[in-house]
Amino acid sequence: MEAAATDHTRTSEPEQHLPDNLVRDMDRDELSRLIRDANDAGVSYQAMAERAETAGLTLSKPYFQKLATNSVSTAPTPDRLRAIAAAVRMPLAVVKRAAARQYLDYEATELAGYDDETRVIVAHLAGMEGPERRRWRAMIEADKAVKEADE
Repeated sequence: MEAAATDHTRTSEPEQHLPDNLVRDMDRDELSRLIRDANDAGVSYQAMAERAETAGLTLSKPYFQKLATNSVSTAPTPDRLRAIAAAVRMPLAVVKRAAARQYLDYEATELAGYDDETRVIVAHLAGMEGPERRRWRAMIEADKAVKEADE
């Protein structure tokens, strides 16, 4: 994992007169973009709040509206990230990564050399807690052992 280099070089005229930290914050909105994308796909902020509640945490409709406009100034807690993942129906690992990029200017490395299906599977597994992840590993290893025994 590596931190992304922040590019403060701007060429458009209006941005040249904005403070660097404001321009940087405008460019870093990955978590906000996930919320906007879900909303653009037809999920209302109220529906997001209801999905979050079914995941065990109350996040209000206005909170999702603020997230969508990049108006939340502090990073969401781990519990809130789980609720946001449920609200937008994305793997927790994807939501955590978006929050890290938006609030910490942190860039995780990609899984290079793998297709999209493999990356999605890994993202789902990465979002699981230890016992659940171990159960999936055992199932994968058992499947491999059965295939090897059949050969």
